[in-house]
Amino acid sequence: MRKIELGWFIPTQGDTTAYGDPGASVPPSIDAFDRVSLSAERAGFEYLLIPVNVHCWEAWITGAMMAARTKSIKPLIAARPGYINPVLLAKMISTFDQLSGGRICINLIAGLSDEQYAADGLPYSKNDRYLLMDEEVSILKALWKADAPIDYDGRFYKLKGVQVIPPVLQKPYPKFYLGGGSKEAWEISAKHADVHLFWGDHPDRVAENMSQIRQLAAKYGRADQIGFGMRLQIICREREEDAWAAADQLIRHADAEFRKDIAGRFQNSVANRRMQELSSQDLIIPHLWTGITKVRPGAGIAVVGDPRQCADTLQKFIDVGCHSFCLSGYLHDEEAERFGRLVLPLLRAKNA
Repeated sequence: MRKIELGWFIPTQGDTTAYGDPGASVPPSIDAFDRVSLSAERAGFEYLLIPVNVHCWEAWITGAMMAARTKSIKPLIAARPGYINPVLLAKMISTFDQLSGGRICINLIAGLSDEQYAADGLPYSKNDRYLLMDEEVSILKALWKADAPIDYDGRFYKLKGVQVIPPVLQKPYPKFYLGGGSKEAWEISAKHADVHLFWGDHPDRVAENMSQIRQLAAKYGRADQIGFGMRLQIICREREEDAWAAADQLIRHADAEFRKDIAGRFQNSVANRRMQELSSQDLIIPHLWTGITKVRPGAGIAVVGDPRQCADTLQKFIDVGCHSFCLSGYLHDEEAERFGRLVLPLLRAKNA
């Protein structure tokens, strides 16, 4: 039985209480990031997901700032294939790990869109990005485990006599997370990830997918090592009717053109396509709502309800074997506080 862990999300592209309503937006700033990070830390969250896309502020700089301004929460920062030379990335992460007292974890992202990679000047196809990611993570792990300079002869990188100083503080190395729905993503998780995060779906489907990934992990002797979790939104209020009112407020101002743009983004992503499939139904199970998928790309499935309803919905994923929950909600500082005060005690009481 794994210990349940909780992560929160910092909206480095800005926050809102109503998509499509400029008057409801909160622009990104150091003050806004502080409010979210400190609220999440006080609420009991253990890690802090920092997003990466063209609209977000740079994740490594933001993560370092937040680590310096908090005491315990761990930034979860993306390692995207091709963006940073793996030797430099290994040194960046080990330095971060040492200076923060072991407060760094790594988010593996290779999917996204071909258009974004091309816009950033990177020529890799989706298939090549996963091959490149496999090679880069293999290099990171080899460098951190080595006690002497190493060589590496791969398809993308050829290294000779490489050593990384300082060593990582967390042994054998910081935790790796990966969220993705493609077979390529599952293979990387099976080989490298400590936690595979599913986006919202029916608990039975999540259980089936867990079984398949664990079978893949068995090829690498990791069937018992890989863990699983959920990336979900949460809208909790003390009264259920207030939670649904907040949910409606989030999406009611987004017009047809706004929604069409969201539906068309990242169509080469299996996980995003699954979100759009699920959006055809309002609820997956009671209190597991698809509405945000219509106004936000990525993980838009939300748990909606009063504290007991939210805790019971999350419990369904715990019962099928999930132990890590990466959550977010609007506004992010306020929702983190509500979750820590209203929902977390209920989860702790049932999962001692």
